[in-house]
Amino acid sequence: MMQSLGRRYVRYFNHCYKRSGTLWEGRFKSWVVDADGYVLGCQRYIEPNPVRAGMVGKPEHYRWSSYQSNGMGKSARLWTPHEIYLGLGNTPETRASAYRALFVGHIEDSMLKEIREAVNQGMALGNDRFKEEVAELAGRRVKV
Repeated sequence: MMQSLGRRYVRYFNHCYKRSGTLWEGRFKSWVVDADGYVLGCQRYIEPNPVRAGMVGKPEHYRWSSYQSNGMGKSARLWTPHEIYLGLGNTPETRASAYRALFVGHIEDSMLKEIREAVNQGMALGNDRFKEEVAELAGRRVKV
């Protein structure tokens, strides 16, 4: 699905801007994530990417980020809050405040390492029990 979407968008973009060629380097990457212990860590890793890339000064300034919905309370038609996010508070304001607080400090080195290894190797991200369950369901190795 992502490959098809990407191809269609590239054709549209190239037609609109009278150009040719690719827009992105590399392949779309995805991996299975244990939501209970890792989804917020993954969001803490992903949301600051436009800041690290020098595209914006703060995550909330990147218009294509879910940070605007999660951290700033902006509604979005294509966004559905994750149950882990909903557990951050009883009201939209308290959830957004708690979400913003997650970004005050740096992501832990151990979490950063786990996320990068999972992405680069196409492995599941979670505790050992989760990885074993995914391996059994998928019928393939999902951990290093």
